[in-house]
Amino acid sequence: MPERSTLAVDQILSAEPMISSWLWALEDSRKRTKTVIENILPASIDWLPDDTSLARNSIGSLLYHIALIEADWLYAEVLEQDYPASIMALFPHADRDSQGYLTHVPGVSLEEHLQRLDAVRAEVLRIFRSMSLADFRRIRHLPNYDVTPEWVIHHLLQHEAEHRSEIAALRHAAELAHR
Repeated sequence: MPERSTLAVDQILSAEPMISSWLWALEDSRKRTKTVIENILPASIDWLPDDTSLARNSIGSLLYHIALIEADWLYAEVLEQDYPASIMALFPHADRDSQGYLTHVPGVSLEEHLQRLDAVRAEVLRIFRSMSLADFRRIRHLPNYDVTPEWVIHHLLQHEAEHRSEIAALRHAAELAHR
């Protein structure tokens, strides 16, 4: 008989149950992203198709971008402060090039990309675990829009899921190209 799965949201990530549910969803999303890149061929990380109308980003560039955007939403919108030096050091490249495309980040190992993702996520979890529900729902008034940390988590989930799909398609195409 196959092992039975339990599909439920874990409520132990924060003292505040509502925040805990959102953090669980973030962690589940990251687990899914890591599954998509598990045992990936190293050559696939920087691979780009010959036809740039199909894709302009490598898997490595997308992983870099996911981590950078997560850090940016945490510090710029949620905390309303500059990145600390330890986080800034993780991002030696700008997010986009002079043409507005994601910066190509070649020559970075999967392990380094995963360490960056994990370091940023650890900060997200640390900040949100200590947040009250009132602060989680408090509107931050920024120059161009107003935003709550709750919406930020929603956005990060969508952002990573959309790029995870792109990563899966790129991985499939890269592995076909490397045969």
